[in-house]
Amino acid sequence: MCCGRHRQWIVSGAQLLPGRPVRYFHKSKEVRVVAMLKKGTSGKPVKILQEKLGVDADGVFGPGTDAALRKYQEDNALAVDGIAGPDTFAQMGLHALILLRRGSKGETVKKVQDALGTGADGIFGGGTEKAVKDFQEKNGLKVDGLVGPATLAKMNIFKDEITEDTIKMSKADPQAADASQSGSVWDTVKGWFN
Repeated sequence: MCCGRHRQWIVSGAQLLPGRPVRYFHKSKEVRVVAMLKKGTSGKPVKILQEKLGVDADGVFGPGTDAALRKYQEDNALAVDGIAGPDTFAQMGLHALILLRRGSKGETVKKVQDALGTGADGIFGGGTEKAVKDFQEKNGLKVDGLVGPATLAKMNIFKDEITEDTIKMSKADPQAADASQSGSVWDTVKGWFN
């Protein structure tokens, strides 16, 4: 069973963490929340990534996108793994695609932890999740423990880079969104995917 906010986002082959997709079910359709893009994923976020990489923007993460991403990662001293996750998105200026949650790791997580005043080990665990929820509640955000563009904007981590346009970009077309959705950034991003 699934709550209404997951109805629009049905993604084939996408994973939140390598080997550990988060699955929700609604009307016998599997729905996955995506924080990373890798070979086999498709949809608007892939198209945005492809445009930034300067490759054919067909919305399908195939061999050409993989090769271009690996080159970008190598050229920018990132982990060369062919997976576009929070650190790659931040380096590329694609802040609308950043989503951190329990289990996320890396420099972007460390920045969040620093902003929250928690131990900055770069691993988004239970303590970080609780601190995020407390921060969200104090700042009038949806309390879900997920760190997307709206939460990052309130934290001022990327204060010159995350604008209202960035947050709007992270939202799906309102016509594609389900009326029962709450309206948070990552609740509406679901409509981006095939």
